[in-house]
Amino acid sequence: MTAISSDNASNWIREFHPADRTSPRMICFPHAGGAASYYFPVSRALAGKIEVLAIQYPGRQDRYTEPAIGNVEALAAAVFRELPTEDLDRTWLFGHSMGAAVAFEVARLMERELNQSPVGIILSGRRAPSRFRPETLHLQGDAAIIANVQSLSGTDAILFDDPDTQRLIMPALRADYRAIETYRPAGTPRVACPIYTFVGDADPLATLDEVGSWRDHTTAEFTLRVFPGDHFYLTARAGEVIAAISQLIVKPTQTA
Repeated sequence: MTAISSDNASNWIREFHPADRTSPRMICFPHAGGAASYYFPVSRALAGKIEVLAIQYPGRQDRYTEPAIGNVEALAAAVFRELPTEDLDRTWLFGHSMGAAVAFEVARLMERELNQSPVGIILSGRRAPSRFRPETLHLQGDAAIIANVQSLSGTDAILFDDPDTQRLIMPALRADYRAIETYRPAGTPRVACPIYTFVGDADPLATLDEVGSWRDHTTAEFTLRVFPGDHFYLTARAGEVIAAISQLIVKPTQTA
């Protein structure tokens, strides 16, 4: 479970740039319909400062033949089994949208199974689990899901123009929508590590109030940072987001 280089783990964990194993580590979780490659620019920008690992969910890109997992808790459990579990004292989790929910559940598993917490979790563009909205897009036709994805500008629209590509994409995309739309953990689950939240000020899927409710899901520090933009503010504001991540994770002595 601790070896990133094992054949099975390499299916789940992607490392795009060499890293100093003593530097902070950030494990990144993609949004619904997203892939590990979304975090390549983040890894490139932080190379030499932070060891960036990106999760590749089954059912997409080079894992398109594998069945996607349509449940957040099950997906988190599958990821957890493949993660490096040493050095949690230098490990951070970052997740955007659905990835934020998966990252939160992975942190809960770390605390429950290992009795250890990551240093902190950075949750982007996702309302707190206690702020549930009834959503049923995963039950609708492909056209409705595609229209929603395109309205959020999270996936290149050209991918849906080719019928063969669309057939490859839709099973994982629908499973992701099912996972996040049915995610409703019981009670108010909490982690012992700090939660740092990022959100766009015009995000239709996560209001500032809904994101602010993440404060109820940690017994440690909580912060909320607002960026200009919509659900995918982090693409348009990549430089600012990466600077904010670096400011949180990299210690002053590491930048000297």
